[in-house]
Amino acid sequence: MSEHRRKPPQPQGGGRAAARRGQSGPSSGRRAAPRGATGSPSDSHESGLYGSGGEERSYGGRAETRRAAQRSTGGRRRGAEPTGRGRGRPVPGKKRLIDYPRADKDGWRRWMPSWKLVAGLCVAFFGSLVAVAGVGYAMVAVPKVDETATAQNNVYYWKDGTQMVATGGETNRQIIDLSQIPEAMRWAVISQENKTFYDDSGIDPKGIARAVFNMARGGQTQGGSTITQQYVKNAMLNDQSQTISRKFKEIFVAVKVGAEEDKDDIIAGYLNSAYYGRNAYGIQAAARAYFDKDAIKLNPGECAFLAAMLKGATYYDPAGARSIDTAATPQANSRRALVQMQDTLDKMVEYKHLDAAERAKYTTLPKWENPRSNTQLSGQIGYLVDLANSYVVTHSKETGITEDKLRQGGYSIYTTFDRKKVNKLEEAVTKVYKANIKPDKRPDTDTHVQFGGASVNPETGAIEAIYGGEDATKHFTNNADQTGAQVGSTFKPFVLAAAMTWGVRDPDLGSSQAQDERTIVSPKSLFSGKNKLKIRNYDGTVWKNEKGEEWLQTNDGQVSYGTPPNYKVDLREAMRESVNSAFVQLGMDVGLDKVKEAAVNAGVKESTLAGTTFPSFSIGISDPSAIRMAGSYATFAASGKQRDPYSVQKVTSKAGVIYTHKTQTEQAFTSKVADNVTDILKTVVEKGTGTAAQLDGREVAGKTGTTDGNKSAWFVGYTPQLSTAISMFRYPDDETQKNRTFLEMFGTGGQEKIHGASFPAEIWHDYMEEAMKNLPVKKFPEPEAIGEVLNEDPEPSPSPSVTETEEASPSPSPSPSKTETEPSPSPSQTCPTFFDCEDNSGGVNGGGANGGSGETSPSPSDTETEDDTRGNQNGGIFGGPAG
Repeated sequence: MSEHRRKPPQPQGGGRAAARRGQSGPSSGRRAAPRGATGSPSDSHESGLYGSGGEERSYGGRAETRRAAQRSTGGRRRGAEPTGRGRGRPVPGKKRLIDYPRADKDGWRRWMPSWKLVAGLCVAFFGSLVAVAGVGYAMVAVPKVDETATAQNNVYYWKDGTQMVATGGETNRQIIDLSQIPEAMRWAVISQENKTFYDDSGIDPKGIARAVFNMARGGQTQGGSTITQQYVKNAMLNDQSQTISRKFKEIFVAVKVGAEEDKDDIIAGYLNSAYYGRNAYGIQAAARAYFDKDAIKLNPGECAFLAAMLKGATYYDPAGARSIDTAATPQANSRRALVQMQDTLDKMVEYKHLDAAERAKYTTLPKWENPRSNTQLSGQIGYLVDLANSYVVTHSKETGITEDKLRQGGYSIYTTFDRKKVNKLEEAVTKVYKANIKPDKRPDTDTHVQFGGASVNPETGAIEAIYGGEDATKHFTNNADQTGAQVGSTFKPFVLAAAMTWGVRDPDLGSSQAQDERTIVSPKSLFSGKNKLKIRNYDGTVWKNEKGEEWLQTNDGQVSYGTPPNYKVDLREAMRESVNSAFVQLGMDVGLDKVKEAAVNAGVKESTLAGTTFPSFSIGISDPSAIRMAGSYATFAASGKQRDPYSVQKVTSKAGVIYTHKTQTEQAFTSKVADNVTDILKTVVEKGTGTAAQLDGREVAGKTGTTDGNKSAWFVGYTPQLSTAISMFRYPDDETQKNRTFLEMFGTGGQEKIHGASFPAEIWHDYMEEAMKNLPVKKFPEPEAIGEVLNEDPEPSPSPSVTETEEASPSPSPSPSKTETEPSPSPSQTCPTFFDCEDNSGGVNGGGANGGSGETSPSPSDTETEDDTRGNQNGGIFGGPAG
């Protein structure tokens, strides 16, 4: 810039700029205060309004003047100082301990807690938890496992109060060292239950939270327990309640146990105290119960199998437990056990605890033994204990004892079993078996022969004796319970009772009126004894199935009873000779619904009745147990008073008597009906098919029964003081065999055919002779006259001489299947049985009734074909709910 253009510096005190500065200053005309006096942030700077010499620095113009003025007043256009809360600084007030709601915020921000408040609360909460945990940890003590983890005995007593057996406690638990437990067993349980066992503190926080949440909702508590926790729980038998307080106690103890005890000791304690089913506590007892070997000899497959049992043997034991739950069948349990076992083995491989090549050896269930390894339960004792246990558990509402509580022990169970009668029944069966059944000589006919039996007191319903099989440690299905064996002609008394209770319907009336207009039947009423009788409905029309096929009912040996052309026999003779045609038609005339009602009223369980809409229902295609058949006949012995069979009289614990049985009596039939049935059944024993059951000096009433295909035979009879049922059948005892079915008994025991009048009646006689000793001789009540004589001929014809002494067996028929827990085998038929089938001569072969009840059968080549459609229904580990 040229020199002549440069402005000369203005004098400091003069000129227009100075004048303006003077005007913008205080009105008093005083010089502006130094910048440091305004409290401006620039006070501390040496380059303020004054230079190094302390003189005031001149401003460069109006803009600088304005900025200086703003700095001196604290901002542009600043209003008055606020007096309360607002956008500006709050007025100082009293401080609160917790600033909530927040005083210096408006709107929703006022209700949002500060991070300081949140952090403080979290610290306080977790601090409290730590304090509570510390107090809880300090207060709990490690339980004395050696004392508390040993289950107490359950003691069982005979009817006379003497001890039968003590089971549980030391009998079923043997504590062994970790060195005697296979390493595979330890890893099987750890892999399946708690893979972090050796690393965790004894608890699983996530699992605990889940369990507590479930408990709060009222759900299951499983899923939150480590092995340490389960070990602690097993050691705390005095408190097994499913409560939150108990769960927290378990947690604290588990933490302390995990901190103070060695992990190896914990896993050994757990395996020695856990329950594996079959009344086996601890790994050693379990190894014996399932495999009859010491625990140290278990292979990895067997270890994985036993680990599955820890899930709950009721639903994993391949032997089944249907007496506890009908879903716990051997087949279903085997499937569940195999799946669980394979999953355990896979996890052992995954977690590097088992070599894959070794694991490949175990793809099927190991060969397991019968459910009992305790020699104290051999013979009939095991069946008796099972039956008593089943009664206690299935009546838990009255007894207050669940399966878990029963396993813990400490109960004294007083049964109804008479030791003398039990022994005598076993001796009678053994005598007949040894004398007649020769599996070595006749393997095709004498193998798999089984007997079952039960005795019930008519006055109380008490089960005084049973025969469950050869030995409870060898044959674990209780044959006194439901086996699937059809009862044949022993069902006919229920048809007679129905006819005397409700009467037959009048065929001249319409269907609605016929139900109301009925005629009570007299024992002298006549019915057709004709072989191949065409069965008719109550209105006279021929009964046909849904395909329009007619039914022709046969008698055993193709024999017609009565004199032609009418072939009439009265009901007493029909019962005495077990004439199928007469009782099938009588059942149709009464109504099969009434026959069913009579059977149920007498004491037969409805679930065991089959084919209730088919004519063959009246001649025994159903399969009640020996206990229930003895109990239902006891109803007739008691003049119509029905009392359910029971096996436990009283249960006590350390708290005293906790259950006493109270007999409940229902009047199933009038005494007139029941006494007339008894009087007719006396005829069967006196001069009919049941003469082998006669007792010296005593009145006996009873009925034989043999099913079509000769696959089961029965004798059920009673005196006034005792009712007993005996069954016989052939059925493979191998639970692993698929598609098992009842086998024919043609030729068994060296006889052409097994009848109810043969071995069953012989066993009944031998047993009852001993059982009735020292009891007073009683007679049955004299029956009152009952009903009207129906179908009476003007001049009744005498019956022809019939050489048969047994009941007639019908030809096979399609037995309708009821709902079962196991599938029934299918029949093999050559034509639609029951119904019209043209034979080679152009005639009609009479179809019989499956499970029919003839006793003197024709040869197998007559009209019989493969017929048995009833599958086996084995009882459970316990005897079943019947007793």
